[in-house]
Amino acid sequence: MSQVPLSHILMVSAALFFIGMYGLFTRRNMITMLMSVELILNSVNINFVAFNRYLYPDKLEGVFFTLFVIAIAAAEAAVAIAIIINLYRNFHSIDVEDADEMKF
Repeated sequence: MSQVPLSHILMVSAALFFIGMYGLFTRRNMITMLMSVELILNSVNINFVAFNRYLYPDKLEGVFFTLFVIAIAAAEAAVAIAIIINLYRNFHSIDVEDADEMKF
């Protein structure tokens, strides 16, 4: 059984990261911005697992870091969606461009 080269995995991770950055900087909708942040976190997880597999194949530190990042991302998504729902209920918009109107 052959392994996938590390360079291919890092290219996929870099592509995910830059797609996430593009979405974060170009989108106005808070939900798509949140999804872009999740893409960035998933690219970091791919890096953790890839470097753990290629540098220390008999240890699991990268996997533990990945599980920690997944738990933090789930908590962050839950809090962010709660905030977005609250903003939508109060101002009937989740567009970032309408932030001037959302001031209390």
